[in-house]
Amino acid sequence: MISYTSGTSGTPKGATNTHGNVGTNAAGLGSFSGLPAGSTLFGLAPLFHITGMVCELGSAIDIEGTLALAYRFEPGVVLDAFLEHQPSYTVGPSTAYMALMAHPSFSREHFDSFALLYSGGAALPPAVVEAFRAKTGHYIHNGYGLTETTAGCVVVPGTLEAPIDPESGTISIGLPVPDTIVRILGENGEELPPGQAGEIAVEGPMVVSGYWNRPDATAIGPGVRVAEPPARGEAPVVSVEALPGGRLLTGDIGFMDERGWVYVVDRKKDMINASGFKVWPREVEDVLYTHPAVREAAVVGIADAYRGETVKAYVSPAPGTNADPAELVAWCKERLAAYKYPRTVEVLDELPKTTSGKILRRELRARG
Repeated sequence: MISYTSGTSGTPKGATNTHGNVGTNAAGLGSFSGLPAGSTLFGLAPLFHITGMVCELGSAIDIEGTLALAYRFEPGVVLDAFLEHQPSYTVGPSTAYMALMAHPSFSREHFDSFALLYSGGAALPPAVVEAFRAKTGHYIHNGYGLTETTAGCVVVPGTLEAPIDPESGTISIGLPVPDTIVRILGENGEELPPGQAGEIAVEGPMVVSGYWNRPDATAIGPGVRVAEPPARGEAPVVSVEALPGGRLLTGDIGFMDERGWVYVVDRKKDMINASGFKVWPREVEDVLYTHPAVREAAVVGIADAYRGETVKAYVSPAPGTNADPAELVAWCKERLAAYKYPRTVEVLDELPKTTSGKILRRELRARG
């Protein structure tokens, strides 16, 4: 099966997910989350996305359950479908939960049937978790994965809640799923101790063999390189480089605590260099999400003649609120170091997203 990456950082690439990749991960995720046999699942993520294919369709097959789907994600239609089909499980990006909470017909009753809700595919701000729990009584479990890891490889077990790092305020993405090893690597490939941030590397049976027909992805993919030139007339297959231990470098910066919980700091390529200081967009976004007027937030680096890059935030307002840029700048200034808070905030009705719900930072960077 060839499933395409979301293309948030460029042209989508076709990952060669095997039957073994999909079957292993669907079964592992089902047991890890504690899904009972015969459950009804609702598909918030589209089936062309690896989350929909594995965490929804694959998991439904694995537990001999029922999968209910909507033609496309429209909050009002989805909320009505919850009442009609009474699902007990769903998984979708944090932006989907934000959109559901913002809909005029949203009520606690829509979620009465649910036993388990997961978020994946986009960062999950702790403020969104608490707002959702206050309105529905349900906790959103975090999960992490890539198309190249055939969906989830680090997930919060269904019986637990993710810890929040006291220093950064970041919520954990979970624990490695069965048969998976996660390491945090330094710049020279050395394994880093707990609490120290580096690149997240993943080993396990869900890691794909490579990208289809993309020799140009040699320097783009996360730890993926061309294995060998194709024979004449054959399509080239790109495979995972033989890194030590067969590790897949994810391109995400993160750390692990003493108990093995994994945390994502941000995408390596999204780091903002402001006057020589590293600023990770996710930390700033988490602060913005604590403001009651913010529905969605994305932070990018903008070219600056003096600082090299300066921090800029884009937000969409919560229903019935007025997101004032100056107020949001002041809000962040009170809660972040001087070099981290956004110097400007721009308010948009909607932030640009992929079809799977991920916010497109590259489009926001292009706006300037």
